[in-house]
Amino acid sequence: MKRPILKLSAIAFIMSCGFGMSAQAQTADRLNIVSTAVPFLRISPDARAGGMGDVGIATLPDENAPFWNLAKTPFNTKNFGLGLTYTPWLKDLGLNDVYLASLAGFYKLDEEQAISTSIRFFSLGDMQFTNDGQNITGAANPREFSMDLGYSRKLSERMGLAVALRYINSNLVTGDFNGTSYKAGSSVAGDLSWYYNLADENGQGLALGAAISNLGSKISYVSNADQKDYIPANLGIGAAYTKVFNEDNKITFALDINKLMVPTPPQLQELQGNPGDPAYDEALANNQAKMNDYRSKSVVSSWLSSFGDADGGFSEELKEFMLGAGAEYWYNDQFALRAGYFYENKDKGNRRYFTVGTGIRYNIFTLNFSYLVPTGSGVTRNPLSNTLRFGLAFDLSGGNE
Repeated sequence: MKRPILKLSAIAFIMSCGFGMSAQAQTADRLNIVSTAVPFLRISPDARAGGMGDVGIATLPDENAPFWNLAKTPFNTKNFGLGLTYTPWLKDLGLNDVYLASLAGFYKLDEEQAISTSIRFFSLGDMQFTNDGQNITGAANPREFSMDLGYSRKLSERMGLAVALRYINSNLVTGDFNGTSYKAGSSVAGDLSWYYNLADENGQGLALGAAISNLGSKISYVSNADQKDYIPANLGIGAAYTKVFNEDNKITFALDINKLMVPTPPQLQELQGNPGDPAYDEALANNQAKMNDYRSKSVVSSWLSSFGDADGGFSEELKEFMLGAGAEYWYNDQFALRAGYFYENKDKGNRRYFTVGTGIRYNIFTLNFSYLVPTGSGVTRNPLSNTLRFGLAFDLSGGNE
């Protein structure tokens, strides 16, 4: 029974990210996590970036640039590339069929412009439901996926812009559950990204980037039009500096700062007493009114208000920024070593972890590995702790130009 229980716990966690926000706000005065639906879009989908503290906005462009900053794509030295990554999920708990698989690819139309696509598929494996007599009563295969198409163009020899359109589908639970009828949810979103490369002809120098991702409609898992939840719209800015020692040795240091463009949930009153008590009913009504106001915000206004709506003021807004820092060393453009660190404030999720990784390039193939150093315990333990993920990239243009 261990595996079904773990999977059901994972589903419950993911579902709570989408439409259980009121519960978490009542648990503590300080803890107020900005939750969204389809949180799989926030999992690092690329083993290279996964070894560098999940940074990728301004790093050197590669096949997985569509996941981080599509505007980097025209600056690739390759004309055509594909990247595949496999990320086991909850591997540390003994689950072998829960995973995130991703595919990204690009094709340069010429030296100024490129098209790209990327796909993410998150599976919670096959599950069977049984009754008290251990008789099978049903089966499910909860899963989520997204797919997008993008276009990027150089505006100058140093600057590029890009746009992408994404379709998102989330099928976690269908049918009646605790008196509520659930269905698969879907949404459409877009990305805008910018890249500026100040490096010299040897590749040494500073690069800057910015990406606004998942700007799209709310998503709903029920028929009630009022029960729609935000998807993880995000603002990310990044910088990377590459030092070239000689033709065989170079190192890149990178920093990414991210902020969800999602409203901060209101702090709710703790419910004391029993239904029917005046104080209980008044607190419940106030909480419901706050949540109705929270959910009723339009998508565009929610993006703008997300930078100044925290109950704790500017100091709480600062806590919602997430930081990732990493380094990548290449020897002879054939062997890479990577390390990084990711930080999130303890009141906003408390994700903090170190990462390490490596890369091997041979001919048209690049093999990347990353490992998340175990951190946290209990509910704060990272789902990728003790997990080795790997990616394979193909240079289909036959090598560097």
